[in-house]
Amino acid sequence: MTDTTVSTARSRSASAGAGLSLQQQRQRAAFWFIAPMVTALFCVAAWPLMRTIYFSLTDTTLSNLYGGKFIGFDNYLSWRTLESGRTVYKGTLVDPAWWNAVWNTVRFSLVSVTIETTLGMIVALVLNAEFKGRGFVRAAILVPWAIPTIVSAKMWAWMLNDQFGIINDMLLKLGIISEKIAWTANIDTAMFAVLIVDIWKTTPFMALLCLAGLQMIPRDIYEAAKIDGVHPVKVFFKITLPLVRPALMVAVIFRILDALRIFDLVYVLTPNSKATKTMSVISRENLIDFDKFAYGSAQSTLLFAIIAVFVALYIWIGKVDLSGDGGK
Repeated sequence: MTDTTVSTARSRSASAGAGLSLQQQRQRAAFWFIAPMVTALFCVAAWPLMRTIYFSLTDTTLSNLYGGKFIGFDNYLSWRTLESGRTVYKGTLVDPAWWNAVWNTVRFSLVSVTIETTLGMIVALVLNAEFKGRGFVRAAILVPWAIPTIVSAKMWAWMLNDQFGIINDMLLKLGIISEKIAWTANIDTAMFAVLIVDIWKTTPFMALLCLAGLQMIPRDIYEAAKIDGVHPVKVFFKITLPLVRPALMVAVIFRILDALRIFDLVYVLTPNSKATKTMSVISRENLIDFDKFAYGSAQSTLLFAIIAVFVALYIWIGKVDLSGDGGK
């Protein structure tokens, strides 16, 4: 009786499994593995985003978070016609301070990501070569990236100080400048100072991702090119760059996401500077400092939308393959 029951159960299990292909079984298993992560992601990311969007449609303040009234899209754009016939527009979409922050953020992102990607690739090519002490150099190059951003900002703020900073002292001794420069306070040099610090800190991250892509390229290809007498520059543009492109494109996506939402470096290094104020900084000011919680929520929502559009355009224009199957 027991043997019959076991045989029946096995036959039912086999017949149920036979109805699903191996690929379908893997997809089902993957679903159950991913489901908890998706649930947790919804709780910590999607729910706060939806709440932010909701607050942006109300007149909520910090002192009355749950008593705000629904006002539609007034925090984004509203207008009122005066008795004189003149129309007055209000809202984030017509706020010069907001668009100045958008321009600062986009400019910072384009310049920093371009330079960091270029330098990161150069560093990765050097680290990918075989030389004595390569392991130590690979570890040492990550030190700037490992330092917390707040610490890096304060450290560079001291070095860039116009009174006792070492940067001004060195440049004066070299004869590059004739007088001390207030790098972080001067409106003409504040963005340059932020870029210098960000490039110093984040280039190792880009180098690490590029190096991972370079190490996946088979050595046989380089040996064949060397035997054929192909010039190293041509090897880079015809072999290395096309093969490392998928990893490079993904690395650039990560950096674009990080650069567009930059907050801590700018907030600590150049506080209250109009020349460097980014979207995240101005959103925080309205949310906390000015008690315009709903207005800041609208700016935060626009920040998310701008980042999403940038990434989507980059993936579409760059034809980035995120499927993981190599475009098959």
